[in-house]
Amino acid sequence: MTSSKNQKVSAKTVFTNPIHFLAFGFGSGLVPKAPGTAGTLIAVPLVFLLSSLSLSIYLALCFAVILSGVWICHYSAKKLGVHDHPGIVWDEIAGFMITLAGMAMSWQNVILGFILFRFFDIVKPWPIKWIDKKVAGGIGIMLDDVIAGMMAWLCLYGVNVWLGS
Repeated sequence: MTSSKNQKVSAKTVFTNPIHFLAFGFGSGLVPKAPGTAGTLIAVPLVFLLSSLSLSIYLALCFAVILSGVWICHYSAKKLGVHDHPGIVWDEIAGFMITLAGMAMSWQNVILGFILFRFFDIVKPWPIKWIDKKVAGGIGIMLDDVIAGMMAWLCLYGVNVWLGS
C-alpha cells in the first residue's frame, strides 16, 4: 500500500462500490479541497437525526459506526492501495458523532463542536499524531479521529459546564 495521499479516485469508483461509498462519506470525500471537512459536514444532519434517540442507543450507534468503520476504512484503503486516503471520511463521521454525544443539539454546540473536532483532527496534538503515524490499517484510520472526537467532546463539555448550559 502506498502512502501517496494525492491519488485521484473517480466518482464511478465511489458510487459503484457500496463500501467505498460509505468510506467516502456518501460521496462527500470526493470534494477536491478539504474532504475531511466535507465528511464532517455530512455528519451534521446525521447527528441531528440521531440526537432524538436515548443516549444509550446513540452511544451504541457510535460504537457500531466505529467498529464497522475499522473494516470499511481498511477495505477501502486496501482496494485503493493508499493508506488513509484523504477521501476516506467515515472516520470523520464517527469523530463528529462522538463530539456531540450527549450534548444539547443547539446551533452553538454544533458549530463549536464542529470547530473543535476539525481543530483536533487537523492539528493532531499528542497522542493523535503518534496514532496517525504508528497505527496501521482500519484501526489506525479510525482511532485518530475517535481520539480527536473525544478531545473535542471534553472541550465542548467543559465549555457547557463553564457556561452553565
